Amino acid sequence: MNTKNLLSAALLLGSLSASAQRPNEAKFDALLSAQSIGNTIKELSAKPHFVSSPGSKEVAENILAKFKSYGWDASIVTYQVLFPFPKVRLLEMTGPRKFTALLKEPSLKEDGTSAQEGQLPTSNAWSADGDVSAELVFVNFGLPEDYETLEAMGVEVKGKIVIARYGRSWRGIKPKIAQEHGAIGCIIYSDPKEDGFYQGDVYPKGAFKNEFGVQRGSVMDMVIYPGDPLTPGVGATANAKRLERTSAPNLLKIPVIPISYHDAQPLLAALGGPVAPEAWRGALPITYHIGPGKANVRLKIESEWKLVPAYNVIAKIKGSVYPDQWIVRGNHHDAWVNGANDPISGIASMMEEAKAIGGMVKNGYKPKRTLVFAAWDAEEPGLIGSTEWVEDHQEELKQKAVVYINTDGNGRGFFGAGGSHGLETLIDEIAKDVKDPQTNVSLYDRLKARQITTAGTDKTKKDNMSKKTLTLGALGSGSDYSAFLQHAGIPSLNIGFGGEDEGGSYHSIYDSYDHYSRFGDPGFKYGVALAQTIGRTVLRMADAEVLPFEFKNLHKTVSTYVTELQTLTDQMRESTMIQNEAIKGNNYKLAADPNNFFKEPVTKEEVPFIDFSPLQNALRSLELSTTKLSETVSKLPAGSDQSALNKKLYQAEQMLLTATGLPRRGWYKHTLYAPGFYTGYGVKTIPGVREAIEQRNWKEAQEQIGVVAGSIMKLSGYLSGVSH
Repeated sequence: MNTKNLLSAALLLGSLSASAQRPNEAKFDALLSAQSIGNTIKELSAKPHFVSSPGSKEVAENILAKFKSYGWDASIVTYQVLFPFPKVRLLEMTGPRKFTALLKEPSLKEDGTSAQEGQLPTSNAWSADGDVSAELVFVNFGLPEDYETLEAMGVEVKGKIVIARYGRSWRGIKPKIAQEHGAIGCIIYSDPKEDGFYQGDVYPKGAFKNEFGVQRGSVMDMVIYPGDPLTPGVGATANAKRLERTSAPNLLKIPVIPISYHDAQPLLAALGGPVAPEAWRGALPITYHIGPGKANVRLKIESEWKLVPAYNVIAKIKGSVYPDQWIVRGNHHDAWVNGANDPISGIASMMEEAKAIGGMVKNGYKPKRTLVFAAWDAEEPGLIGSTEWVEDHQEELKQKAVVYINTDGNGRGFFGAGGSHGLETLIDEIAKDVKDPQTNVSLYDRLKARQITTAGTDKTKKDNMSKKTLTLGALGSGSDYSAFLQHAGIPSLNIGFGGEDEGGSYHSIYDSYDHYSRFGDPGFKYGVALAQTIGRTVLRMADAEVLPFEFKNLHKTVSTYVTELQTLTDQMRESTMIQNEAIKGNNYKLAADPNNFFKEPVTKEEVPFIDFSPLQNALRSLELSTTKLSETVSKLPAGSDQSALNKKLYQAEQMLLTATGLPRRGWYKHTLYAPGFYTGYGVKTIPGVREAIEQRNWKEAQEQIGVVAGSIMKLSGYLSGVSH
């Protein structure tokens, strides 16, 4: 049987399996209600409910009661985790004039929950305690390349307090890099160019961030490890062995605070020094300067650090045929304040799925595999609830968890999905089955149309037009799939809608039902679309005779990653040669202009030869084994017991783990996917190799090529064994 016929056979088998489940899916859809989803969003976002707050326990108990009323076997699983509650927050400019930052968001008559008691103060969780005073320096987005620009301009941040704008990276990267460069404090503000009046009308007239809006958020160094900082690798049970807080490697040593653009403008306006490069300038009505200069600021942060309960709600329906094969579905329930969008819009859809499945079970439906639905606590401070549960049940999950399906916030717009590439065919099929509620075309067709119209080049447009199947994105971090995929090797998916849910309510007191119902998902139609999409994923995985993993997709995707690494190396080699030749030829001459702050550049080490052949050989082996496995699956007789094969299929992802983990952050064990060391949420594919190349650590790059090639060969051998 040739490759084309193999593919046809595999697709036919998948189509037959999906067709057999469509009557159940029709029953499922009939039980979904946009009104019910809207009511759940309003109910669960009625009060502030950050971890350890009274509202958090109320929300957990509300969710527990709902699960039980739907017929699920549910309970609350509690962990004891560290959380710093902000007690003292002070930011003031002491010169050239006195200014004290407001550090508060005012209530609005148009927003019914914005005046409530019990709101978490505007803060960055995991800021170090401290009282520091120094000159202020503007560092743009606070990325590594921004510090390279500062160095070229002769501006140092050592001993200074820096101010960075939100955007271009996860917020925790900004103080991390500042600390590495010797800064003693960090301020993060929302510039209206990215998140405010530059984008559109501000709240309450429009959706975007008003001048007082503040983005709270965690600055834990989650790229080292997420979860409770005191219990890395083990569940944070009451009796767990804990680190001393001062020795936790993922906690910062400098104070950090988020502020509004109302509070940022006086600070930025007072800066001296060179005028900021054009790309650094935001939308405030000032001339952006770098500093340092006359602007001196004081930053004082003090938190109450203590262990608090985190309430995970775990609900189950036991499988009728394969009770020890679990389909795990999750969304967090904690929020920085009310969290109508993040996370309640996602959990409302999850609860609607649970209600519909519970209704089907009451009418005789019996899922073949066990369904496990989880409402996680303490996600916002650092993916804590999910991470502790995975660490606490890791060995059991490695035996039983078929897949973890994650959502977070949801909104009006376009379908988006990322995850394990062995599940790409399944998600492609579902995206072509579910209709977009605005256009009534499939989710896939609407997404493809957008990709064509927004393509940046003619080649990209042509490539998008010729595409026939959906491509899953790779997962970095920022939500509860991280521990499942990157630590335990559980196949994972992250799914949601967005792109037309305008707004600057993120992590502010204005992430409310009033804001969300107007701008996030009016009519809650995309809440239904999310439930339809995830519901199909859950039901098809639960009832498949042969689990719908297609590892040829994985081979194809990893091949593109390796090509990217080779191209990156070649580009760096060529760029280094050109720059060094220009410097040696004295083509970089400093102008006599006294306003030219740039230093003379220095030559860089040449890029040596990197041997990618171990990866290329491993990919060839993987290609052969995945083709053989597809052939085996295509010949399986319908109706036969494939429980042993299915277990082999879902445990295959674990072959891509390495026992020692990534360099300098061993908690991350997946050799293909990890959050970037300097990007945070953003993914780095084949991270051990890619980041070594980016950091010009050539010895480590070659070593990591061997590690990754070994994991791919391990997977290839494993899949070859499945085929026999």
